[in-house]
Amino acid sequence: MSIFIIAEIGINHNGDVEIAKQLIDVAKIAGADAVKFQKRTIDLVYTKDMLDSLRESPWGTTQREQKEGLEFGLDEYKEIDAYCKEKGIKWFASAWDLESQKFLRQFGCKYNKIASAMIVYEDLLKEIALEKKHTFISTGMTEFEQIDRAVEIFRSADCPFELMHCVSTYPMADEDANLNCIKTLRDRYQCNVGYSGHEVGLAVSYAAAALGITSLERHITLDRAMYGSDQAASVEIAGFIQLVGAVRKIEKAMGDGKITMNQKEISIAKKLRAHIPFESHQ
Repeated sequence: MSIFIIAEIGINHNGDVEIAKQLIDVAKIAGADAVKFQKRTIDLVYTKDMLDSLRESPWGTTQREQKEGLEFGLDEYKEIDAYCKEKGIKWFASAWDLESQKFLRQFGCKYNKIASAMIVYEDLLKEIALEKKHTFISTGMTEFEQIDRAVEIFRSADCPFELMHCVSTYPMADEDANLNCIKTLRDRYQCNVGYSGHEVGLAVSYAAAALGITSLERHITLDRAMYGSDQAASVEIAGFIQLVGAVRKIEKAMGDGKITMNQKEISIAKKLRAHIPFESHQ
């Protein structure tokens, strides 16, 4: 089974549909399977006091202006939906509240995503599980108790899912990756396990691919120096194209693990072993 590669656009579009389209183009050119966004209902996700507090941004001087500046609404998502269909790439989004999940349903996306921050929001998990769409569940900032509960909710609802090992630091230090958790999750829950990475560079993602992940998610950006909290943990255009190409090569290189002479080795073996008595290498 080929690794399902997700280009996480998230909020790296900075509220601009044209930037979102450019990132969709990058994902398509690279060969990703899908792009992903994030959807929030601002007044449900954040408190009034927080939204009224000061924050300098390209959209104003308050947290509310910054959050609203980054958030796409119905018109923008209609445009994204049409553009992804035109380009022939899947899209979906991680909802951060119940209203956002209900909003996303109108687009009939094939997949759902539980962000690491939301894995403890049981009402949201139950709402998503009711849709019975394949759901990617990130496990950052959790211990077994929270993951156990999420798995129980999805299995009780008979909703297909896979876990995604994740460390929720932005960017993540390589030494914090703890990629052996991929096997730990697979063994404990007997399910497919992917990797959602926030590291700088590509090496850790390559290693995850070699550990048998079924999905890989990385944030993408046009420029890591752009405004935004996720930009520094994102992969730029050339890097993402390189990442997808390398992961596809790694998939081919892993093989089936069976020890047998490759058919392409036979003639070489005959040549290099010609001086050895025949019975010695039977």
